[in-house]
Amino acid sequence: MTSVRTYALIYVALILLATGKFVFFHFDGIFKYWMAITGTLILAATKTTLIAGYFQHLKDEPRSVSYLMLTALFMVLLLTLAAGYSIQ
Repeated sequence: MTSVRTYALIYVALILLATGKFVFFHFDGIFKYWMAITGTLILAATKTTLIAGYFQHLKDEPRSVSYLMLTALFMVLLLTLAAGYSIQ
């Protein structure tokens, strides 16, 4: 079982990562648009990993459940790409 201290640290990390998005887009003299988009995607992936791993307790599950989730994510991405291609 994960302690309250760990959850508090994850929460603070999520707040800091969310602040990163603000920094990327409001300091446009430092970051170009493509750098802000790339940084935001990396921050979003990191936040998603922390939320799924700790708050949804996937890190304590058997690896088969994690592989099932990754397969589902891959299929959603394929469907999104197919839908985007069909719209063009």
